[in-house]
Amino acid sequence: MTPGLLLLTDSRLPAGSHAHSGGMEQAVKERLVHDLASLEAFLAGRLRTAGAIAAGFAAQACAGHDPVELDAELDARTAAPAQREAARTQGRLLLRVARRIWPSPSLEELAGLLPSPHHPIALGVTAAVVGATPSEAGAAAAYHAVTGPATAAVRLLGLDPVAVHRVLATLDFPSPDGLPAASAPLLDLLAERHRRSPVRLFVS
Repeated sequence: MTPGLLLLTDSRLPAGSHAHSGGMEQAVKERLVHDLASLEAFLAGRLRTAGAIAAGFAAQACAGHDPVELDAELDARTAAPAQREAARTQGRLLLRVARRIWPSPSLEELAGLLPSPHHPIALGVTAAVVGATPSEAGAAAAYHAVTGPATAAVRLLGLDPVAVHRVLATLDFPSPDGLPAASAPLLDLLAERHRRSPVRLFVS
C-alpha cells in the first residue's frame, strides 16, 4: 500500500468525511443500533451493500475506466436523493483536497468533467494518481464505508473505541468485483429521514 493511499484512508484527511455518519445517526435515533452487537450487524450489512458497490466503482475508476460513465452508473444505483447528495458532497471535497496535495492532469480532468463526482469515483481516480492498484482502491472505498459510521457510533453512543475497532477488525471486507448493484433500502430510508430531521449532529 502506497503512502498516498494511507493518507486517503486516514480519517484526519481534511476532506469532510468526519461530518458524515453513513446512516448511523438516524439508526441510533431509531434504536436500530444501540450496542456493539447491533453495531456489528449494521456495519456488516452496510459493507455487503453500499461498501461492495463503493469498492467496485472505486476499483474501476482507479483502473482508468471513463469516470463520467461510472458516475452515471453509480448514480443509478443510489436510489435515495439524500444518499446521492451526501456521496457527491464527499466526492467534491475529496477531489478539492486531492488536487492540492497531489496535483495531476487526471484530477484536473476529473474536476472539469465532474465537479462533484460520487465519492468512490473521486477516490478511485485519486488512488490511481498516488500509485495504488484497483484492488487497493476498492479496499479503501470499502474501509471508508464502515469506518465513518463506526466512529459516529462511538460519538453517539459512547461506546468503547477499542471494542468498536475490534468489531471493524472482524468484518469480512469484499473484494472489488465488477460493478455490483446490491440494494440497501433501509440505508435509503434512514438517509431520507435523517435529511428531514430538525436536529442533526452529522450532515448525513
